[in-house]
Amino acid sequence: MMNKPLLAALIGAVSISLAGISADAFAQAGAPPQKPTTVKKLKKSKKKQAAAAAKVDPIPDGADKWSCQDDEVIYLKGDMSRDAVMTLSWKNKNYKLPRVVTTTGADRFFDTASGLDLVVIPTKAMLFDDTGDRERLADECKTDDMAHNGALAPTQSNALKNGQ
Repeated sequence: MMNKPLLAALIGAVSISLAGISADAFAQAGAPPQKPTTVKKLKKSKKKQAAAAAKVDPIPDGADKWSCQDDEVIYLKGDMSRDAVMTLSWKNKNYKLPRVVTTTGADRFFDTASGLDLVVIPTKAMLFDDTGDRERLADECKTDDMAHNGALAPTQSNALKNGQ
């Protein structure tokens, strides 16, 4: 039979060695252990993600429809000849695009947060994604009046020519 001090020493040694193994495993993992995620939490997280993805901004009242090449469509709200900010509705989301001064006569509206860059010349509008390689998202965008009646875009330069 073992005596009590020897038994206590043996239990202590085993505990220390097991604690060392746990510490080594913890150090190798590099992060504190995390609580297991419950199925309920996963379902809530997926529901939140789906709700965020499904969010659709309504097209602003009074916005003009511009039909583009490749069946793309943009909606613009505001007076392009005067307003400092236009509202662009694109892919079910609304963006506020502030006017950018240009020397070319084109009207340009650029939102730094989204990287959306709208350039309007007398014959069409173009929408760019300025976050990377300046991809053209929509091209040859025209209002019905422009497409069917040969009207020019309602840009600042056209308003000045017409004395408005």
